[in-house]
Amino acid sequence: MEENKLNEEEQKAEEQINQEEEMFKSKKKEENPENQSEQKEEKKELSWEEKYNELNDKHLRLYSEFENFRKRNAKERIELIKFASEEIIKAILPVVDDFDRAIKQINEQPDKFDIEGIKLIHNKLSNTLTQNGLKPIECKAGDNFDVSSHEAITQIPAPEDKLKGKVVDVVEKGYTLHDKVIRYSKVVVGQ
Repeated sequence: MEENKLNEEEQKAEEQINQEEEMFKSKKKEENPENQSEQKEEKKELSWEEKYNELNDKHLRLYSEFENFRKRNAKERIELIKFASEEIIKAILPVVDDFDRAIKQINEQPDKFDIEGIKLIHNKLSNTLTQNGLKPIECKAGDNFDVSSHEAITQIPAPEDKLKGKVVDVVEKGYTLHDKVIRYSKVVVGQ
């Protein structure tokens, strides 16, 4: 029995030695530069794949964000254009109401037509438009013809020599909106 115990102990010792040798060999393999480079290459391949996937994911997300931004921006521009005149229309509505009341008053009492009321409404409308940046282009007979603010609708022989190349008559007033001409003054020019 003692021999069996000794044999068992020897076997256990041999197994332990074998295990330690295998561990030592595996550590040596890990420390071996050739094995390390192979393992690094495997890690690099994994890291390149991961990096590719990560970059591809970022690209797709950025592209999606940009598309959403572009769509949102286009929608905002459409709404801005659609409702750009909202403020001016709100400002003009009281003037329209005044005209409605004036027309109603004229229809009820046609013999008592009051021009002063119409003048007041005209002044109110002019003031509202001026407050929103609209200004009339000052133009009168005798002014020099200016292509940047006048539109010649016709030319007539000048009644006087001093009116040649000048405005003879103003047919329609012109207007600027924030210093940009939105309607040229329509004038008759002397030849």
